[in-house]
Amino acid sequence: MTYRNPAPTVDIVIEMRDRPHRPIVLIERRNEPFGWAIPGGFVDYGERVEIAAIREAQEETQLDITLIEQFYVYSDPSRDPRKHTLSIVFLAYATGTPIAADDAKDIALFAPWEVPINLCFDHDRILQDYWQYRHYGVRPRP
Repeated sequence: MTYRNPAPTVDIVIEMRDRPHRPIVLIERRNEPFGWAIPGGFVDYGERVEIAAIREAQEETQLDITLIEQFYVYSDPSRDPRKHTLSIVFLAYATGTPIAADDAKDIALFAPWEVPINLCFDHDRILQDYWQYRHYGVRPRP
């Protein structure tokens, strides 16, 4: 019997602590699916998810991040049009100037009221959950 399992990924909501209103970092994807996204990517075989989060943030944003906490796991089979993935989402902070690198075509900082509407994957839901948590202390529920 052949087993098919979801691919583990990480997404990192990076809050810029040295900016007014503490905006978050989003990347514009260079590859399909196109649009804006939370920095993140696939976990390598043999890699801890915390290390994957730090690595993906560095590769895509050139920022050295500090992980604050593991936020939630998103696993809807339709969250990624390429294949079934599950994402372990981390909250992190950074200072400095983010630079688009690796598979990031562009990069920008966004306040909650500025987030673009063309977000990839389920990142609109993740950011809604994040803002609820950040401003009201309400965590996502299974």
